[in-house]
Amino acid sequence: MIKWLFIIPGALVAIILGISFYLQPNDFIGCGTTPQTGGTHCVKADTIVVLSGGDTNARTDEGIKLFQNGWANSIVFSGAAQDKSGPSNAAAMRLRAVNAGVPAASIYIDEQSATTKENALNTHAIFADNNSNTVILVTSGYHQRRSELEFKKENTNITVLNHPLLRDKDWSFWWWVTPRGWWLAGGEIVKIVIFYVGGAAS
Repeated sequence: MIKWLFIIPGALVAIILGISFYLQPNDFIGCGTTPQTGGTHCVKADTIVVLSGGDTNARTDEGIKLFQNGWANSIVFSGAAQDKSGPSNAAAMRLRAVNAGVPAASIYIDEQSATTKENALNTHAIFADNNSNTVILVTSGYHQRRSELEFKKENTNITVLNHPLLRDKDWSFWWWVTPRGWWLAGGEIVKIVIFYVGGAAS
């Protein structure tokens, strides 16, 4: 009986850590706030792409910060309108970026995408038109792995670099202490399974 007092908590910790690391691939671990030159992985990319959904404002602000710190010369905001009677998420993100000082000429938007798969499909033409070979993908931590899978599937000629937002109003290091955290993590795992079996997930 006593051994189960150690086995069960240990298994739970392993599950939490495993989910956390799996869902949040991060290609910028060890990088500073600005890109480096030379042969490191912390070099400047061609474009930053930010996906709407969840805490859209926090995701947008992270993309703006990357742009302002010199990680790319252009930024793409992708997302359809959550409220069909209003502007698209992408248009709202663009306005937020312009108000933060990002030049309008450096911003591109995809206003049609309502799912992660559509994000990946509909930004492909923007990348091609701007000769973007390397893109930094920004979304919430729980959404990063599935976004990476979709973007790599639909953009096979582009290098996708992961930059998860590790803390927003829905997600943080402490995601596992709330029912919503488990709901988000579990939902992503299910959608990733659907992705691998060839289905469609939002």
